[in-house]
Parts: sequence; structure tokens; C-alpha cells
Amino acid sequence: MLLSATPPPGARPAQEVRLYEEAARHRGLTPPRTHPLASITWLGPAASNPALAYRVGGDPAHLAESLRWIEAAVRLPHWGRAHMPDHDLDAGWLLHHLALTYRWIGDDLPDGVRALLRYKLLLQGRRMYEFAVASEGRWWSSSYWQNHNWICYAGLATAGYVLGKEEWTGRAKDNLGTVLDLMPQDGSHAEGVVYWRYGVPFLAAHLDLLKEAEGVDWWDRGGFMSRTFRYRLHQTAPGFAFNVDHGDCHDRRSGHSAGLYYRLAAQYAIPEAQWMGDLASGELLWPEAAESGVRPGILPEAYLEYLWYDPSVPAVRPTGTRAFFPDLGLLAARTGWDDDATLVSFKASPGGGHRAWETAGKHRAEKGWDTLNQGHHHPDSGSFVFVSQGAFLAVDEGYSNRKRAAHHNLLLVDGQGYADEDRYHVYRDIPFERQARQRDVLVSDDCGWAHATAEIAAMYDPGLGVRRLDRTLVFTPAGRLVLLDLAEADAAREWTFLLQTDRPTEPQEDGSRLIRSGAATARFRQLAPGDARVAGEVTEVEANPTSSTPELRLTRTLHTLRSTTTRSVEGLFLTTIAPGPEADASRVPCTEGQGVTFGTETVLLSPVARRIRAEGVLADAAAVLLTEGGTPYVVAATRLELDGKVLLDVAEPYTGKAG
Repeated sequence: MLLSATPPPGARPAQEVRLYEEAARHRGLTPPRTHPLASITWLGPAASNPALAYRVGGDPAHLAESLRWIEAAVRLPHWGRAHMPDHDLDAGWLLHHLALTYRWIGDDLPDGVRALLRYKLLLQGRRMYEFAVASEGRWWSSSYWQNHNWICYAGLATAGYVLGKEEWTGRAKDNLGTVLDLMPQDGSHAEGVVYWRYGVPFLAAHLDLLKEAEGVDWWDRGGFMSRTFRYRLHQTAPGFAFNVDHGDCHDRRSGHSAGLYYRLAAQYAIPEAQWMGDLASGELLWPEAAESGVRPGILPEAYLEYLWYDPSVPAVRPTGTRAFFPDLGLLAARTGWDDDATLVSFKASPGGGHRAWETAGKHRAEKGWDTLNQGHHHPDSGSFVFVSQGAFLAVDEGYSNRKRAAHHNLLLVDGQGYADEDRYHVYRDIPFERQARQRDVLVSDDCGWAHATAEIAAMYDPGLGVRRLDRTLVFTPAGRLVLLDLAEADAAREWTFLLQTDRPTEPQEDGSRLIRSGAATARFRQLAPGDARVAGEVTEVEANPTSSTPELRLTRTLHTLRSTTTRSVEGLFLTTIAPGPEADASRVPCTEGQGVTFGTETVLLSPVARRIRAEGVLADAAAVLLTEGGTPYVVAATRLELDGKVLLDVAEPYTGKAG
């Protein structure tokens, strides 16, 4: 597709209009004569989109436009200025786009320009290749789970196939095979949604190039590519415009890639991906282009939308509301997809996810290589994001340079977050055993409930003596949250519960607090402990999201609610967050376990002892989940008796519908 500029058969009028519009978008700009301090990644698609438009429609104005940007790019002595000139993203982007441009319209360029472009591609490709060889085992050359690796090798491969440099394509191919073998099979990505949409399109492009140039089909190798749309889908906020911002996310509006959606839809016959592609290239296109903090952004992907769109794939609106991604320990649940629906996203895993953490540990031990670059990963295991009524109500920090647990919806021990935090590479060189994980997961579209327990004690300084810090999160069919935090330490500690919001929470007469964001509201209530010290404060988070543009700064203001216990060996927080202004949560009296009721929905929990004793309920289970008039659900249960009737009695723990 890419090399031959040949899309799947069929009409594509919308994609053709997009291509022509993008081909003309820069006509009023003057190409730079010297290298700007900022990133020049955009110069590549500024040349390739009009080149493809000329190839498709034959308008000489598009050829002239491509020529302007080719000449600007080739006269720069280096690609990239502020950070790693010739050896990083700027060079990777330009190699990819200008090599395609050379392939598509090289014969129509003036002889001198064609020769200069070929020379420049050879020069920059050699620089990139030599750096990749020299830096093997360090930085992007062997950072298999990182967008720099995918982009730089895809750029090298594109230039290699166009210029016939088998040494380049061979190395890039070997790396691609390793990446596909090592990426999580559940399709998740620890760098977050923004870097998913920035980096994964280059994996898809590389796969296209490999199949077209060598006849090698690796689209199903490893399983990541076939499942990664599902990950992206379930990190979409209700209404589809915004994204959940776990990991480094410049903003909540930089998550869509219409071209990649189309390619995944075509390759794997995913009608929901086709629908998302139409939405992203239609009504969401210009709002995302205007509000996204990531450059070059979504508009330059017009060439991919045109070449990757397959009109034979039907488009179907997504309906599934529950998902769990075990490698990243990521649970996502929602009440629906409409603007006013409610969503929670809850994660806990080792840095980079289980597979990356374990494999990188082997690389370090066996080869002395540092293959897991963790700059975009956060100390956020056990944290959650909560969205309802079209607004973010419990929020993540987004992008940060000095990453801290205190910037997330997490817990502090004696005021301290995770060990070795407050730095950019927050997981670098920490002990292999310092891992978080999820257990006791219940997630099913059929039942409406979602449940998981995050184990995060290992993430804290061993000197604090934290023996247990387990957070259980329950999402009810009506979209309410119940959180149970159980903590134990060798000595008495202060335990602090953190809630991050975009606006200060408002105390209410009944002891609850109102979370407000625009017209959206939720009621926050802490049912235990009864004597916690509660205070609000402003937390400022600052980041420079790209070393190629040193002057760029992102700032985000969080409003942090702190609830701190008296010093104790054991700590317990029982918390609810209910969408809307109603304060309808109350505690269920339990002789064993903890319980919350919202009237029509009741949550009974005992994640450690797994014994629940309440009026009408006898259970040996981690959780019993009840709806008025509905079927009960259990988590890790061996026995359930309701109102004297035994509904479950089994030898091995069972999770699911009971009775």
C-alpha cells in the first residue's frame, strides 16, 4: 500500500477530500531556511501529503507544493537540533515521509532536486543506521516497548526499501520481529494513549512496508497488533472525543489516529475500528487538531487515511462496556458510550507491564542491556480515573517530568509515595521485586459489575515496613464507585488517601464532599475512618513533553483532597464516589467484612480474610455484589448463603454469577 501508493479497491471520496485539503494546508507558510529550535517532524508530511495528492489527482499545484517542502528539508544540514540531531524522532519522521515522497514523485522532480533528495536520504539513513548499531543495548535502538524505537526504525526501513539498502531494512526487520514478539499480547501500552497514537501507526507502517517489499506477513505475529484497538477503545471517554490519560498524556484530546483505526479495521475486520476512523476523521477531526498538544497531530495523517481506508469494512458503533488487560493490570468499565455515561479506569502492574518488566529484567541480567525505557510510565499503580456526565471528576496528572504518587489518586505512608520516585524514569534501576499487580478481577458486560484488587505494598520504601496495602475497587451497574483500602505496617504509620480533581471539592453539611466539573457532579463520601483529618491543597505539575522543543512547558493544576488517619499499625479507608448530587451511600453493619449500600445496590467486601457476615448474608468470599431483585455476583467465593438459602458451595474459589 505505502510504497505503491495503492489503497484497497473502492471509492473513498471523504478520504480524497481530506488528502487534498491537507496537501494545500501549508501553502500560506514560508519554509524555514535554517533549522528552527523546535521539532521539524512536520516537514515530512508537509512534503508527502501533497506528493500523494499529485500522484492521485495529477494537479501540478500539489507537485509544486511538495517541492517547496522537499527543498526546505534537504538543505538543512541536520534533522533535529535541540536533542540528538540526526539520531531521533525528527530524523525518523523525515526519513519515512521523504522516502515515500521520493518513491511517489521522484521521476517528476527536477533532476537536481531528485539527486539532492536521494543524497540526503542516503546521508540521513546512514547516520541513523550507524547510531542504531553503536547504541545497541541502550536508548531507542533496543527500547522495544517505546515509541522512539518504532518511529526511528520505521523511518530507516522506509528509506532502506526505497533506496535498496538491505543492511538498513534487515536491521529494522530484526528489531520489528523482536518488538512484535515482546509486546503484550493483550494489546495494552504502558506509555498511555497519547504515545499509542503517536507510535503505533509506525509499527503498522513498518508491517505494511515489510509485506509489500518482501512478501512477509507479520500482522499476526505476537498478538499485540490484532488486540491493540480494543485497548485504545476502552481508554476512550464516554462520547468518544476524549481519552483516559494514564501514563504521559499531553492532554485529554490527543488520542485519535483515524489512519491507524482504518488500517486495523481492514487487517482484522474490526467494524468498531472502522466506525472510530470515520468519527476521528469526521466530526472529531478539527476539534482534536485545534486542542491537541501533540505535534504534528492528526491532520498530517491524511496520507494514511487515504491509503489505509478499506470501504468494504462495515462501520459499527462500539457497545462493549467492560474490559480487562492483564499485562497492564488495567480494568475499564462504563455504563455506556453516550456523552453522559460514567467510566472508571483502574490500573496496577510493574513498570511497563508484566511482560516488559520480566523480559527487560532478563535482558539486564543476561546481556547487560537496558531495554525498558520508562520515561513515560508513572508511579500510578492503584490509581484510577473517573469520568461522568461528560467531565473528568477524579483525574490523573497527565504529563510530568518529576513523577510522584502524590499526583495520583493513591495513598501515602507517613506522607511518602513510592520508593525512588520524584524523577523522570521512575522505575529505572529499582529492585525487580518492586511490583504491583491486580487480583480477583471480575469484568463482564453481562453482569454490570466490575471488581479488582490492586496490591501495591511493594512499591513503598522498605524502611516504612508496609506489609500490606491493598486497594479494592468496585464499579456498580449504575456507575458508582466503592473503594476499600486495607493497610498494615510493622510500626504505626499515618495513612493518607488522595483524591485529585480539576476543581476544589465542596464540603457538604452531611459530611460528604461534592466534586464538580462544569455541570457534572459526583458525591464523595468517606465512611471510614471516622476521625481522619481532611484538607485540600493545590498541586502544580509541570512538564516539558519533548526534548526537541526545550522551551515548551505544560502545566496542570490539580486540587488534591487529603484524608489522613491517626498513627496506627493498620489503616482502613472505605470510600464511595457516586455520580450526581445525591448522597445516598451508607455503611452496611457487618460482623465480618465491610459493606456499603446505595439502596438498590449493595457491595460487601472482605478481600483478605474472605469472610463476610451481615444481615441475611453469610459468605466465604472476597466480595458479594447485590442488586435489588437481581442475581448476586461473587468474587473468589467458596460459599454464599442469602436469607438462609445456600446459593454456592464449592471447593475452589469461584468468581461470577451465584445461584
